[in-house]
Amino acid sequence: MNKTKNTAIKMYTKKNNEKCYMFKVYCGIDLLTGKEQYTTRRGFKTKKEADLALARIKLEISKGEFKKRQVETYADIYELWIIQYEKTVEESTFIKTTGIFRNHILSTLGPYKIDKMNVDVCQRHVNEWASKLKKYRMVKAYASKVIDFAIKRGYIETNPFALVEMPKKLKIVRIDDEDELENFYTKEQLIKFLRCMEQQKNFKAYVLFHLLAYSGMRKGEALSLTWKDIDFKKNEIRINKAISRGKNNKIYVKTTKTGIARTIKMDQNSMAILKIWKKQQQEDYLILGFTTLNPKQLVFSNEHNEFLQPTKTRKWLEKVLTEFNLPKITTHGFRHTHCSLLFEAGVSIKEVQDRLGHTDVQTTMNIYAHVSEKAKDEAINKLETFMSI
Repeated sequence: MNKTKNTAIKMYTKKNNEKCYMFKVYCGIDLLTGKEQYTTRRGFKTKKEADLALARIKLEISKGEFKKRQVETYADIYELWIIQYEKTVEESTFIKTTGIFRNHILSTLGPYKIDKMNVDVCQRHVNEWASKLKKYRMVKAYASKVIDFAIKRGYIETNPFALVEMPKKLKIVRIDDEDELENFYTKEQLIKFLRCMEQQKNFKAYVLFHLLAYSGMRKGEALSLTWKDIDFKKNEIRINKAISRGKNNKIYVKTTKTGIARTIKMDQNSMAILKIWKKQQQEDYLILGFTTLNPKQLVFSNEHNEFLQPTKTRKWLEKVLTEFNLPKITTHGFRHTHCSLLFEAGVSIKEVQDRLGHTDVQTTMNIYAHVSEKAKDEAINKLETFMSI
């Protein structure tokens, strides 16, 4: 039985504001893969041109004479590459990557004939990205991956992105500029923040931010915690997973960012606070109709006893920062705060690296560079004491 598909001719606007027409038509089942095949045609100046091309293709399909057009453009190569790429990365990474291509790459490089791309074309677009985007180097790297894929498939011989000169952004310093916001709290700031948070009458939020500050775990790791992961006898927390956003904006559980589980020791006060929350959670959620006695019960869940939306922490944070006029900080800033305070307390770089789950010590060192003002003052005080001897 022949399968029919609705095919609509649509008008779209090119980057230069020119109006054109396009269509996508079903052209049968691929005998090799068993999957449905479609072909897309675009760039028609008038709807009549598109109508004629569509009628011609439908006639070829009905006679069994249609052969899908061969790969020609950067966008064609991208469609092949992204299928393979999806099989090599986490779902959340895949979603982030497709967003980068959709927002920054395909709109500019997509229409180019793959065998006609050269260093001048690539240089021009890299320069454009550099003038607009902070992470233009990352965009260039992703754009280059598609060309590398094209080389492996024999569509082009060399990668013109390899010859591009990367622009350097010069930071303009003005004498009236304020100091850049440092995304962490000092010991005194953290204590004040937690006291203010405690007054919010949202004990769940207070426990979460206390845990982030005293454990250094990532937000996604904290929001995936179950009571089974917490050992109250040993004062330990097992961090072996995290939540993230995947396709269709759905939350799913994945491995930690590094793919490596870790167990961290916790202070007695933090564990006592978690115990209090565990008991209060049982009472609060029983009213909502849920039992929280299952060992796999989430430590932090929403009113439906499901994963908290990751954006929820930002709303809780903004509320307390605004109400008490506290220094601005992000949720991730509490991880930096923990790292900074560990250094200030004299913990070694290796110990900090292991606790935070950094596979690369350089990541730990980068945070170390953002030590608190107290630590900076201590450094100059030591020099002053030494020089006065």
